[in-house]
Amino acid sequence: MARQTAIQDSANKATNDGGGWWKRLLIWREKHIPLKTFVVLLALIVGIASGLAAVLLKTLIALIAGFLTSRFNIEQGNLLYLVFPAIGILLASLYVYYIAREPISHGVTRVLYALALKKSRLKIHNMYSSLIASSVTIGFGGSVGAEGPIVFTGAAIGSNLGQAFRLSPQILAMLVACGAAAGIAGIFKAPIAGMLFTIEVLMLDLTAGAAIPLIAASVAGATVSYVFTGYNVEFFFSQSEPFFTSRIPFVLLLGVFCGFVSLYFINLIDRIEGRFKRLRNRWVRFAVGGLTLSVLIFMMPPLYGEGFDGITRLINGDVTGIFNNSLFYPYRNNTVAVLLFLFALGAFKVFATAATNGGGGVGGTFAPSLFVGCMAGVFFAYLFNHLGLIDPQTPLSIKNFALMGMAGVMAGVMHAPMMAIFLTAEMTGGYDLFLPLLIVSASSYGVCRIFTPYGIYSRRLAKRGELLTHQKDRSVLTLLKMDSVIEKDFTVVHPDMSLKDMVDVIAQSHRNLFPVTNDDGKLIGVVQLDDIRNIMFRPDLYRRMNVDRFMSIPPAKVIVGTPMERVMKTFDDTGAWNLPVVDEDGKYVGFVSKSKIFNSYRQVLKHYTYD
Repeated sequence: MARQTAIQDSANKATNDGGGWWKRLLIWREKHIPLKTFVVLLALIVGIASGLAAVLLKTLIALIAGFLTSRFNIEQGNLLYLVFPAIGILLASLYVYYIAREPISHGVTRVLYALALKKSRLKIHNMYSSLIASSVTIGFGGSVGAEGPIVFTGAAIGSNLGQAFRLSPQILAMLVACGAAAGIAGIFKAPIAGMLFTIEVLMLDLTAGAAIPLIAASVAGATVSYVFTGYNVEFFFSQSEPFFTSRIPFVLLLGVFCGFVSLYFINLIDRIEGRFKRLRNRWVRFAVGGLTLSVLIFMMPPLYGEGFDGITRLINGDVTGIFNNSLFYPYRNNTVAVLLFLFALGAFKVFATAATNGGGGVGGTFAPSLFVGCMAGVFFAYLFNHLGLIDPQTPLSIKNFALMGMAGVMAGVMHAPMMAIFLTAEMTGGYDLFLPLLIVSASSYGVCRIFTPYGIYSRRLAKRGELLTHQKDRSVLTLLKMDSVIEKDFTVVHPDMSLKDMVDVIAQSHRNLFPVTNDDGKLIGVVQLDDIRNIMFRPDLYRRMNVDRFMSIPPAKVIVGTPMERVMKTFDDTGAWNLPVVDEDGKYVGFVSKSKIFNSYRQVLKHYTYD
């Protein structure tokens, strides 16, 4: 009855305010459609829209790349490789600077940031800006992937649809996850991998209430992709060579190798992009990035775009095909040349990816990790086959190890072994290799995890203490902001005040803790009521003792902006219940207390949990 009255009051207010048809629709929805049912319907809409966006992005990239490179001579180098990639970076950077007017690269990291600190709110232009910029970047040869942009696009679709219906932050987070999952499902035709992406990479808890909309969105995104591009896998793979259990030691060794390749990928990308950020002039960044990328692609054409053509050739056993369009085409049948070229492609793909993003292009690192993994797997098998350590009658399968290498490097780079397994199997149809895919992914992830606790998408936010994780306590503390828990109703005292003045302050205060500051406002100590209770009622000391005689040094100080997880660690280390907050100059701001943080924790936990 109370709910019906509230709805009617809302309807009357909307009518009186001239709220229009949209407000009336919101009220009608609240009255007639249960929230959980409505969320599933929205998840389906988000899935369909994200699937369409994925199809559009793939089509645009294929059209641009096909138009530019279809007439290239496969038996020699093509000078236009020195031109097209730089043009793509230039066009994308101009679009970002003059139209989008904010950075839109590293889409997955930006989705993680939105989930952690922006209440899952993304701007309207994020629903299309990444599509435009990344299609130009990749179509012209930018050595990045379309998966980061499509995740950002799908997440923005979910966020803006949820905002339009005035939904709460916990439901917005669910719709953001649905859009991201549908984007992955649509771009790779891999619905299971799309779901696992939200769990392992976006690190959202899959509760019973969240499972249904997430499944609906992923299936819808993949279905749309199948409808428009056919019921076939992303990469054609035919397993003509069976996997034998005697190969398991080599599979384990490949997993370890992929783990170290993943570390190389993560650390080098981070370091090179850091160098680009230090270049303040965007034209200098473009010049360095464009020149680096163009030269690399001219020397090694498989680095052009996502590199999926090279992957398709290798997982079908065509090793010599990676020499097409290059200066090294005449050496395609030389064993040493093949090994050197495979090694160079895997090693320099990282440079090409970092140069693309650092120079102003827009794209992700999903596809580059697949490309590097494929090169690593083929290099591993090709090397062992030609070292004389393998029986020539039963060599290691180039095709199978290419597939396993893709899963291994993706598992290490993304810190997402389950997603890597299912994504590789779904986009190639290589389900018969499920056991070796599992072994390689798990061992690669294990090796990588020893040296770095975070994947390539999460490490930037983790360094700043802004990352949501599967540890609910840590995630809620990340969502808490320092400003929301600082208490400022404490009476400030000064060191030259007498005990009499201090007693007068205590009589008028409702607190038992008093910050002591100097003339510059800097905190120099605290006075606790319990510490002076024994002298408060001794008038003979009122004029003889000053605050600086009985104040104490706080066990620790908290600087404004400190991540809440670190604040709680400080509480644990000191055993304190209240800690003073100061700014960078040491000036007093207020206090934080455990009780205030615990109350805020409960509110945030309730506010952001969707079940």
